[in-house]
Amino acid sequence: MDEKTEQLPLFDADMELESSQPPAPSSVTPATAAGLKATSPLSTALCAFETYMEARRFSAHTRQAFRLDMQLLTEYLNPGVSLGEIGPAHLNAFLIWMREQRGVPCNDKTLDRRITTLKVFFGWLVEEKVLERDPAAPLIHREVSTPLPEVLSEQQIDALIAVTQGLRAGQGGVRPDVRPHLLVTLLLATGIKKNECMGIVLNHLERTDPAQPALWIRYAQRSRRHKERRIPLPVWWPAILDEYLEQYHPVEKLFPWTARNLEYVLTEVGEHAGISHLSFERLRWTCAVRDWVEGMDPEDLRRKLGLSEVSWYEVEGRLSVLAQRYAQENRL
Repeated sequence: MDEKTEQLPLFDADMELESSQPPAPSSVTPATAAGLKATSPLSTALCAFETYMEARRFSAHTRQAFRLDMQLLTEYLNPGVSLGEIGPAHLNAFLIWMREQRGVPCNDKTLDRRITTLKVFFGWLVEEKVLERDPAAPLIHREVSTPLPEVLSEQQIDALIAVTQGLRAGQGGVRPDVRPHLLVTLLLATGIKKNECMGIVLNHLERTDPAQPALWIRYAQRSRRHKERRIPLPVWWPAILDEYLEQYHPVEKLFPWTARNLEYVLTEVGEHAGISHLSFERLRWTCAVRDWVEGMDPEDLRRKLGLSEVSWYEVEGRLSVLAQRYAQENRL
């Protein structure tokens, strides 16, 4: 079989917040208790913002990027400007300066990240009741170029499941193979990333309560363990798992193959179903869009997908557009 084209990254922003779980209760003094007011200078607020980012477990990379962005804003406005004096016009002027007048290249992706920084910073001040109004709320993210991802339609999902069920039953005289059905149904139900799928160990599957089966996403790296999460599974899925265990007898890993091997499995069943370029990425987006359309709480969906709060700024907007399109095309 010919080598397949590499998949696009699974919708994670470049500056990923390392925690996808709600932060643990912290002993860090909140911004309001630290004495921040609308009359406080911007430079003072930046110190409290640093504490906030640490308490929320932003990654070191994200903290550095946000810190540099806010330092630029401080240089542009001046460190002594009070928080309450900053309005949408000041922030828009700052962005124009960044893009056209600073004399340092600022591409659309960098500018978009800086808009995110402003929204996170001022959104935090409003949340802490330091400001009554959010001056960054009117800022609009520029369209950065990546096209909306492809999502399977209900008709395509039905065709895909028909193919995997046929392979499971050994239709057409082939040896019965439940693996494609297990893999596809797992990805459609959980929306997990490729590397998370490859890391599943058998004891990560929770089956003590037949009415509430679940998958635990675990990380071996200590620095990433706070990203672990529990994802409910459909009540019918363990029966497919039992069939798979009986057929393949995995010892430790649920999928004791390479990621490339499973990519080939997806490509082949997709082609049989008349779907080109079926991938982990496409199934992940399909799961997310279906959950959105079915009314899952956005915060619950963010945690299910293992996305950071920062990544969610971009993903939520794209999901909203995709969900509207999906509902219209599938007449939901």
